[in-house]
Amino acid sequence: MAHVRTYNPRVRVGNWKEDVTLEEETLKNFILQKDRGELTVQKEGGLRQNMLKPVSLSVSQDGFLHFGDTVMLLNSEGGEHEQRGSCVLSIIADSSNITSQSDTNSVPHLLGPLQVGGAHSMTPCVRNAFIITSVDGTSDGEVLRYDQSFALRTTVGFAGELFLASDRKTFLKCAKKSRLQELSLVEECDFLCWWKVIYFDPQARLENEGYPVQVNSKVLISHCKTNQCLAALGNHILWTPFGKEYELSAHTFLDSHKAERDNNHWLFFMAHSANQNQSLMGLQQDSEITDEHRENQEDTQVKECS
Repeated sequence: MAHVRTYNPRVRVGNWKEDVTLEEETLKNFILQKDRGELTVQKEGGLRQNMLKPVSLSVSQDGFLHFGDTVMLLNSEGGEHEQRGSCVLSIIADSSNITSQSDTNSVPHLLGPLQVGGAHSMTPCVRNAFIITSVDGTSDGEVLRYDQSFALRTTVGFAGELFLASDRKTFLKCAKKSRLQELSLVEECDFLCWWKVIYFDPQARLENEGYPVQVNSKVLISHCKTNQCLAALGNHILWTPFGKEYELSAHTFLDSHKAERDNNHWLFFMAHSANQNQSLMGLQQDSEITDEHRENQEDTQVKECS
């Protein structure tokens, strides 16, 4: 107990000069970190402020998805298989993933690799806005077609222009909760970042191959290397700096009819010239009505054939 100081540094007993010097150095380091914005509370506050900064989504004049468009990826509510609310593909980061603000040569931005999650907030912001990026030389402004390869990139600036990637799961590299195929945001775009859009209806999938992708309609997003679809897992919850969120993975969930379940159903949400005032909830209701109408038509066809 000889090393434990029982008096205030102002009490000049023992090695009091060293104690006073250490106290002054600690205060100087604190003020220096505060001026640089390197305190933990400053980093966390700056992270939330930059991540939640509003972003304007692209407007589709023809109702189709184009390269260079800024969109949100929305997963609709779960059905009878899983009680899951709607979620949006979002970035998960903390203060340790930001570049040092003391570096005057670059603006602070996120560094990969980063996790992604399914956030419940539907407001377009830096955290959930992604850009459709070409990987085959297609110029911006051209329509994206079913089964055409593309990449999902975060916005320019604080988001760091990171690419959504995935790879086959291993014992050491897999999703944290579900142990399925992991998703991450990386800095370099390679074949692991290639995705393609698949038509929602399995019975009309072959006929729609090569046609333009419609916005605000249910689709499947498949990973080109592993052939696994982007999925939201309502049974696995992640605790993030922004609250509780669903874990996302690359895994195809099939029902008894060998059709993809609602875990794999996504919408490229963006503004539309004909319905810019349409809310996300109204869009989901319209999509559910369309699905019910399609299922009723299939039941009618089965009855007629029998």
